[in-house]
Amino acid sequence: MDIYLCEEASTQENKNFTIVFLHGGAFYLSDKSLEEKYIQPYLDKGLNVVNMNYRLKRGIPVATEDLINALNFLAANSAAYPLNLSKTILAGFSAGAHMASLIGLSANNPEYPVKLNSGIKISGIINFSGLVAGLDAVEKAFMQHETQTMREIGKALFPFWEGYTLKEVVSKYEPITYFDQEDPPYFLWYGGKDDQIPPSTFETFVQLLNSNPSKNEVIFSPDSNHFPNATERVEIYNRIFAFLDRL
Repeated sequence: MDIYLCEEASTQENKNFTIVFLHGGAFYLSDKSLEEKYIQPYLDKGLNVVNMNYRLKRGIPVATEDLINALNFLAANSAAYPLNLSKTILAGFSAGAHMASLIGLSANNPEYPVKLNSGIKISGIINFSGLVAGLDAVEKAFMQHETQTMREIGKALFPFWEGYTLKEVVSKYEPITYFDQEDPPYFLWYGGKDDQIPPSTFETFVQLLNSNPSKNEVIFSPDSNHFPNATERVEIYNRIFAFLDRL
């Protein structure tokens, strides 16, 4: 983890959020240092940020466990890391946003097996292009892809399974499984021309979010692909900070 402590954070009063950000890379590649463009706006606002890596090529369950362990570690070492974990915002891009969504939505669900320490409260979730449903279809699409790397990524999502993972296993790692009205406020951006996470997999989840528009916010960019460009990010972050101001 890279932990950024801003001098202005203590002056933020009830908006003293701790942003925990996870990079993308399909649980297979990339690094926290490659997506710092996603954390810089938070630093510019004077918010503390935790920018973290997780184990790659070990599968979704292992990577997700790393997020939980990291949060619990920070809570257990609060004297060394003066972060306001009672106002934690889980954020990420792609695979990282998938994990942020999964843990953020399951934290209040007694059926999810791994728990966060009591001092951690998820105040919001911010998702850039992260899967929320249809994980079985995405796994299959990767495993049937024409390029070898994409096929290897598909196999590595659940490496302890031969072939396609059983639906009852996959569903445990779909954020939509844990959605309920007691969840934290949720911010979602996704593109209509995403060739990695089919836009159709967001539709049911978006309907759930839109059932409470005063709480949640959805930005659908019909002409965008998986990666928001620099111009898009400026507008998205304006909307994100308006979202955070409402929390």
